[in-house]
Amino acid sequence: MVGATYALAHKLYPYAAVPAQAADAHHHHPVIIIGGGPIGVATGLDLAQKGTSALILDDHDGVGLGSRAICFSKRTLEIADRLGAGKAMREKGVVWNVGRVFHGADQVFEFNLLPEDGHRNPAFINLQQPYFEKFLIDALRDAEAGGAPIEIRGRNVVTGLTQHDTHVTVNIDTPDGPYTATADYVITCDGAGSPTRNAMGLSFDGRVFEDNSLIADVRMTADFPTERWFWFEPPFKDAGQSALLHKQPDDIWRIDFQLGWDIDRDAELSPEKIHARIDEFLPDGTEYELVWTSIYTFQCRRMEHFRHNRVFFAGDAAHQVSPFGARGANSGIQDSDNLAWKLDLVLKGLAPETLLDTYTEERGHGADENILNSTRATDFLSPKSDMSKIFRNAVLTLAREHAFARPLVNSGRLSVPCSYAGLSLNGEDALLGPTRTEPGSPCSDAPLNEGYLLDHLPGQFTLLALNTTAPDITEIDGIPLHHLTLTEADITPALRQRYLGDAPQALYLIRPDQHVAARWPSADAGAITHALKIATGQT
Repeated sequence: MVGATYALAHKLYPYAAVPAQAADAHHHHPVIIIGGGPIGVATGLDLAQKGTSALILDDHDGVGLGSRAICFSKRTLEIADRLGAGKAMREKGVVWNVGRVFHGADQVFEFNLLPEDGHRNPAFINLQQPYFEKFLIDALRDAEAGGAPIEIRGRNVVTGLTQHDTHVTVNIDTPDGPYTATADYVITCDGAGSPTRNAMGLSFDGRVFEDNSLIADVRMTADFPTERWFWFEPPFKDAGQSALLHKQPDDIWRIDFQLGWDIDRDAELSPEKIHARIDEFLPDGTEYELVWTSIYTFQCRRMEHFRHNRVFFAGDAAHQVSPFGARGANSGIQDSDNLAWKLDLVLKGLAPETLLDTYTEERGHGADENILNSTRATDFLSPKSDMSKIFRNAVLTLAREHAFARPLVNSGRLSVPCSYAGLSLNGEDALLGPTRTEPGSPCSDAPLNEGYLLDHLPGQFTLLALNTTAPDITEIDGIPLHHLTLTEADITPALRQRYLGDAPQALYLIRPDQHVAARWPSADAGAITHALKIATGQT
């Protein structure tokens, strides 16, 4: 980052003393979340909207300067819509679906990440992380004002925690001195360097790649289209082994230069060196202002288990991948989406505590998938042998003229929603329908005559009936069951393609995180009850 001190982009939760800090006070919370970044806030907001109280503790009082994460995926925006922040993100963000790949000065091919119509959200928006966090905090404040049980405290530094059989004691330091609080569960979202993980002596294993990249965010007015442009072996002097160009809001452009391994970090971060690289990269005479810079090292690491008794880890605290592919923040938001509904049901006594073990099962699967794709991308970007480089360049040459070679080109395959197909919470699949909506898959959005399907799937279990009638059950063992019935007149061509295929009718059981739990042509109350028990870890 330009400058050595922490500076705020948005001061969102300034420190204020609370009664809980009194020496004789004892305050218990169902959930304490360590870290007020996007993952921590999304998790707390999701819990609170379900009625489960959450306290978020952050060591600062707002969002730091610097773009950091900028690419937020369609699935992340769908989750943000449910949390009340998606609209603001879309309005501020730079929408893009198209990317171009170059080798040297020549374009290899272009691609469209969302070629089909009928989705509220684009494939990606580019939005600086401080804005992303601000919009989540805005949604948190709206929920708080509406009575949702959520609170965020800035400059509350967690200095230690102790696990007990029935709760966790959390030690907290503030400008007015220390205090303690207790919680049934703690969710740790304190980043890749996670002080909590380190204090607990937990491993964070994986691979550190011999490569570094320079991020330079510049403010300029330019005629480049709002697309993702990526160069292998760019034709610009000192542009490095690869380069990436992205547009962000407020006339900010992200430029990445792949520098290699054996570099002088201080020299590479000097304004003179950075300006020299950018001057060669941009057209002659381009005026720009350097906004933020950083050097990162490619790493792919994860914890073995994301749950340790009553303490959970999410986002970069649980797993880390190299930035190419926009898998970091997007996978972390899917962590929060997966964990919140499970904790909510367990805390309400509606599901067994063993359901919480499936958080590691499902999100560990997601982390492995991301690490595999990120590792492959890094190896393609940085061939480690002469033969690997010959193969990489041959693929790029073939891809210019032959479509079969283009899937082999890996400039950082971009984040896609994780499917939990084949894992333990999936129920029956009795419908020979589209694979994109098989059990374990996230629901694909689709237009209705008015609005979009995902708008009608709240954060609770839902029975979606298409051209059929669902059994008249509104709860199963205390778990509410929302109903959405769509007849032939409601079913658009896109909805038919994504949920029916050639089937005349279908019944879907959908989880609170909008993943499919089971599906049938039709089903009775017994089949639905059995599927819900599987989805909540009761069988």
